Amino acid sequence: RKRRKINVSKLITFTFNTKYTDQIQETFSFEQLGMNEQLPSDEIKKQIDHLFKNWVCDRLNLSYSIVVEENE
Repeated sequence: RKRRKINVSKLITFTFNTKYTDQIQETFSFEQLGMNEQLPSDEIKKQIDHLFKNWVCDRLNLSYSIVVEENE
């Protein structure tokens, strides 16, 4: 009897609320996000934070910039 390998993938759910819109939520697999589940947890967290920020900006159609000026 052969055992079939079950491919269990972790899921990541992004959710946000604003006073202007109802809750928006979307769930992704690591594969859908192009992420490697074998990375160290701190690297996974960095990538998820980056992807989440991009996802929120895309859903709300936001663009922004950050300017740091140095006084001489």
